[in-house]
Amino acid sequence: MDEQILARIAELEKKIDAIYRSVEKTRKYFKWTLIVTVLAIVLPLIGLAFVIPYYLKTLTSSLGGFGDLGGFGF
Repeated sequence: MDEQILARIAELEKKIDAIYRSVEKTRKYFKWTLIVTVLAIVLPLIGLAFVIPYYLKTLTSSLGGFGDLGGFGF
């Protein structure tokens, strides 16, 4: 009876080790998915924070500024 219990415990330990490896692989996969997602969304937003003001400055300077909008009192 003791041998059966010890064999069963050894078998369960092998299964637990396999589950642990699988969970660690899944955790790493989710971590890298999160990192790539943040880079794909946040970095372009930071870039746009610098590009949009430059574009607006260039656009308004080519139009002569906002002061000349047809007498609207700006």
